[in-house]
Amino acid sequence: MDTQQSPKFVAKIPGRVAHSPHDTPVYKPGRRPEIQYRDLFVKDATDGNMRCEVMHVVPGDPSRPTGWHYHTADLQFLYILRGWVDMDIDGIGPVRLSEHDSVLIPGGTVHQELRSSDEMELLEVSIPAALGTVNCGPPGSN
Repeated sequence: MDTQQSPKFVAKIPGRVAHSPHDTPVYKPGRRPEIQYRDLFVKDATDGNMRCEVMHVVPGDPSRPTGWHYHTADLQFLYILRGWVDMDIDGIGPVRLSEHDSVLIPGGTVHQELRSSDEMELLEVSIPAALGTVNCGPPGSN
């Protein structure tokens, strides 16, 4: 009887297994002082091809508007785990993202965060890991 081997899978983004236990979180400095950034170790595991972080508001330090900006990554993905965040995104307009809502923001898309609940927690993914931020005017002003 002839046996066939499965074709070898070749990943477009190479990576290693990454594990981030919930009972021993690792926090890293991030873009905004009122937000804590929990590293999920995906950046290192993918050699910088992808980044995944859990972000939440520092207790007692309310969120602040970010101002209009865009990112120089290929994409940014947000999934709201808890609470809510108000954003204004070119192509959607003002929107409140609540628990279990998500949004994919392609690189170069002008947007801003306006405010969030005190208990806001979200998963942020970017490809690649480097999420450069460029401040700008509102959509259509440049």
